[in-house]
Amino acid sequence: MPEIQLGCHTVRSHGIKVARVHMHDWLILFLLVVMVIILNVIEPFHRFVGEEMMTDLRYPLQDNTVPIWAVPIIAILLPFVVILIYYFIRKDVYDLHHALLGLLYSVLITAVITEAIKNAVGQPRPDFFWRCFPDGKGVFDPVTLDVNCTGDKTVIKEGYKSFPSGHTSGCFAGLGFLALYLSGKIRVFDRQGHVAKLCIVFLPLLAAALVGISRVDDYWHHWQDVFAGALLGTIVASFCYLQFFPPPYDIDGWGPHAYFQMLAESRNGLQSSTSTNHLMVQHSELESVHIDSQRGMETSSGNIRDTSPILHEVQNNRRH
Repeated sequence: MPEIQLGCHTVRSHGIKVARVHMHDWLILFLLVVMVIILNVIEPFHRFVGEEMMTDLRYPLQDNTVPIWAVPIIAILLPFVVILIYYFIRKDVYDLHHALLGLLYSVLITAVITEAIKNAVGQPRPDFFWRCFPDGKGVFDPVTLDVNCTGDKTVIKEGYKSFPSGHTSGCFAGLGFLALYLSGKIRVFDRQGHVAKLCIVFLPLLAAALVGISRVDDYWHHWQDVFAGALLGTIVASFCYLQFFPPPYDIDGWGPHAYFQMLAESRNGLQSSTSTNHLMVQHSELESVHIDSQRGMETSSGNIRDTSPILHEVQNNRRH
């Protein structure tokens, strides 16, 4: 594949143009952020939790190994740093814009789906007992046999949001997108047998997996929650990546769709301009030949009609 120069497509020269084309996409991103906030505020479904069910929900309540504020850093900031480094190397604003847009869509769509499922399912966390009864004394309704929680309402609300794991889905959405991005850039599937490239691609996935494992170790999630979150984040990341980039195994998998569309439009415009110039040159040549032929005919006809100096003088007087 021939090397293509991208140095003329920088943020300064083409950034505004590219952003204007996708203005509506950025507005939808803002709406997704609003949806995530709303879904975090509303109360989740309170699933029935009987006394016998508490046997599997008595794990200790402890702090997060990976705090909630670290998830945007891992899922968004870290991949963006890699994308930004690539931009400084190749100076391709199409790649920068579409990679950032795809990354944000991947994380935010995953967050909306995750929070919606959490609220709808209302699955209790493994440490639900201590969230519900911080003093260790269980209180249950004598009729329904459901729990009558005595703990802090905010802590109890969070206790009903186990499935799926938001940390895991968010990290797999962002780092999964990064893994696909790196696969295209370093041409992992070039059939050259460089297995070492896979190690680079697997690093983001390993980091996301470790975040998911920490959720089980902290007793904030069941293993099913983590598995579902990883699957959800990976699927959304794949869809969002393919929306802006060819598959990593494609011969053009190193660049975004928009860049190749721009090249095709430029090539077609150049060809049409060349064709127009060629037709104009042909038309000018035909006009030149036609004028020369007319002049030749006038000269020859003047020589044939009469060579008399008197008649020639009369014709000149008529012209003047």
